[in-house]
This record gives sequence, C-alpha cells and structure tokens, in this order.
Amino acid sequence: MQLRALRARLVRCVLAAVLLAGCGFHLQGRTPLPAVVRTPYLEAPDRQSDFVQYLRHALLSNGAQLTPQKDQASAVVSVLRDTVARRVLSVSATNQPNQYEVTYTVGFSVSAAGKELLPPQELTATRTYSFDERLLLAKNHEEEILRQDMARDLADMVMRRLASL
Repeated sequence: MQLRALRARLVRCVLAAVLLAGCGFHLQGRTPLPAVVRTPYLEAPDRQSDFVQYLRHALLSNGAQLTPQKDQASAVVSVLRDTVARRVLSVSATNQPNQYEVTYTVGFSVSAAGKELLPPQELTATRTYSFDERLLLAKNHEEEILRQDMARDLADMVMRRLASL
C-alpha cells in the first residue's frame, strides 16, 4: 500500500513539474535570453548610473556576454534616457515639505545588424516617502534606497522585454 501511495505522489510531482515547465514558468531573476541578445553591447551616456549597473548585472546573470566593442555585438542595447526627478507632494502648515515623490524614467531601444528590434520605449517607476527635516540624513538615505530599488525594477522590466524578442 505504501508503494502505491509513493508512486502516486511521484506521478503528481512529475505532472506538476511538466505543467510548470509547459506554461513558461521561470524562477524570478532568471530570464532566458534569445540568441540575438546573448552578446550585446550596452550603450549608455552614463555607464555608472544605478539603472545601467543593474541592467548590466541582469544581462550577465542571465547568460549574456557583454562585448566591449559595438562592432562585435549581436545586438546593441541603447539607453536613451536615464533620469531621476523629485517633487514635493505635500507641505506642512509652516510650508515645510512633508512628502516627496521620486520618479525614475528610462528610455531604451534595441537594434541588431542595422535593424530595430525594439523601437525607443520609455519606462517609469514612482515611489513616495514622508519627509522630516529632523531626520534629514535618514530621509536622504531612504531616498537613495528608493532610487536603487526603482533602478532594479526598471532593469527587470527591460530584461523581460529583451526576453520577449
């Protein structure tokens, strides 16, 4: 009786694995890249921005081999825009900021062999945080963490678009 229950459990596990594989399920963080973007060149005006660094890391961790020269690349991923903006959302009765909104916007395009694979696209992430000038150092650190988080999210969005090519 135990052998029959063990076999049934094994069949269910195998069936579940086959169903997950068949539906396109992938572990978070791993996006299989198509052959055309396996050896990309990453073109960006600011190579040290948070977004470019996270995108570079995501490409490498998903099996891409970045090329140092544009003419050796199978595709060119061009970062067209990489900006962060902050605006006041609310103020106190003494006209001091109470809440800020931080917006991270990136624009990118992908081309290969002179052909446009992805036309210029823009992605935006927005976060809000409360502000207290008595906690200035902590709030500046919180804003920096939010910027890094948004850059990581935007890099993940770009990776999903690249995987769909």
